Amino acid sequence: MAKTGILIEIENDAVKETSLGVMTAAAGQEIIALVLDANPAAVKDKLAEYGAATIMSLKAVSGDTSASPDLAAQCLAAAATEYGLDALLGTASAIGRDLFARLAAILDQPLVSDCVAVDIGAKIVKKSHFSGKTFATLKINSDLLLATVRPNVIDAVAAPAGGEIIEFTADAADPGLVTIKEVKKGDSGNLDLTEAPIIITGGRAIKAAENFQMLEDCAAKLGAAVGASRASVDAGYAPHSMQVGQTGKTVSPKLYIACGVSGAVQHFAGMKTSKVIVAINEDKDAPIFAKCDYGIVGDIFEVVPKLTEKL
Repeated sequence: MAKTGILIEIENDAVKETSLGVMTAAAGQEIIALVLDANPAAVKDKLAEYGAATIMSLKAVSGDTSASPDLAAQCLAAAATEYGLDALLGTASAIGRDLFARLAAILDQPLVSDCVAVDIGAKIVKKSHFSGKTFATLKINSDLLLATVRPNVIDAVAAPAGGEIIEFTADAADPGLVTIKEVKKGDSGNLDLTEAPIIITGGRAIKAAENFQMLEDCAAKLGAAVGASRASVDAGYAPHSMQVGQTGKTVSPKLYIACGVSGAVQHFAGMKTSKVIVAINEDKDAPIFAKCDYGIVGDIFEVVPKLTEKL
């Protein structure tokens, strides 16, 4: 078994579902769950349930890793070296993308981002190329496999393990290059669009910014995040932070509901790995109907409120 570290992301004192999916990607290996500046006892049961043989409380000899991505990356690098890790994985989230790029630079190792499949033993990963038009299978010839996994692309599956808690203090100090002062939520609601299990997206047919409230109401019932197509963003109906697609965010929710979205290839590139795609459009010839699992031909201003009412 390969000794595999998993960077665990914690929000509101709970392990993110996306981190549990990354742990499932490492199933069959000796998993060490790396917890930065948090109480590992609070998440011990959940991490042990999903395969953590060891839970490492990771800190620096001085400084706050939550306020310094440079310091956090140094701590991860120190742990990888000290414990002889064969692989180190994380979520391709805002945090994961930032830390793993710094980590790769520190360790002078190659990094593969946004993977949709990982074979740790063979050091083989799979990821999309050319804006999602194809997938590449890559063999990584390095001492340490560094990779981030696309959120929600791998369903979390329980695999109980020991969950022994250990502590590791890295001999690292904050270089003071970057300090995080404040984190502000985006405009797509409380859920991060790239990590949301359900997304409801508005296209050009939404007609006005205020009409996104209709999608927000439905999202509240579903526990979903709200996205937007490039057409609706370009029209000024939504901010770019909500955009899904080739020039926006790539998402892989369990359920994707496209409301008044035509289904252009640029949009499809950003959500094609969704588990289930539902399209609502009054144009029966819209390209999205050739790419969805379920289609509803109808006016979104009639269908969406009825869906919300039923929910």
